[in-house]
Amino acid sequence: MDFSEHKNIFLQIRDWLVDQILIGKLQPGEKIPSVRELAADIEVNRNTVMRSYSLMEEEGIIENKRGIGFFIASDATTQLQRIQKREFFEQELPGIIHKVEVLKLNSQDLAQLLQVIQSNDHENKQ
Repeated sequence: MDFSEHKNIFLQIRDWLVDQILIGKLQPGEKIPSVRELAADIEVNRNTVMRSYSLMEEEGIIENKRGIGFFIASDATTQLQRIQKREFFEQELPGIIHKVEVLKLNSQDLAQLLQVIQSNDHENKQ
């Protein structure tokens, strides 16, 4: 895992785990690596991983089964999609809209983007 200097490491770990859930590499009900295992694998302090796990537990993404470990919550995918969509609309979309306006992109320019999105949707349904 390559870390960026522009974001806290514990948030980058959380984001990486979220991506793993959203792309289906981690499934609801599945056990995730222990704090110690993940910290050793990605070469960070255990407290940093624990901070990521605590945040994800607060968000309802993972559950701690005492003595057994951390597991992906049964509704994690739905929960994450809701969170990610809200963050996209609040934080990223305004910047995209601004860029569209500044670059004076027209409907033909954006139609090309929509074609890419639609072809991805079609591939994902098969």
